[in-house]
Amino acid sequence: MTYNIKLIVKNQEGTCVAGHKIGDEVLISFERNEISGKICLHALYSIMPKVFAMAYGAEFPWLENPDVSTHACPDAWNPVIYEVRRIRK
Repeated sequence: MTYNIKLIVKNQEGTCVAGHKIGDEVLISFERNEISGKICLHALYSIMPKVFAMAYGAEFPWLENPDVSTHACPDAWNPVIYEVRRIRK
């Protein structure tokens, strides 16, 4: 069983070249094999290991809520912080 994943921009500092703003959402659907919404390729590349882990049921013991994690984009000078949310059916 796989779960869909929603990415939500929670914080953005500096100038994001991709134009991400707080509140932006991206849906990664494993049911339809598609990504809906705009996301920088650098951020997407860095976040995919966590997305796949959560989509296939991984749980991280340090998380307060096993369905919600965070991820920082790799641009240290203009960081975007994403909430990574597993959508249980």
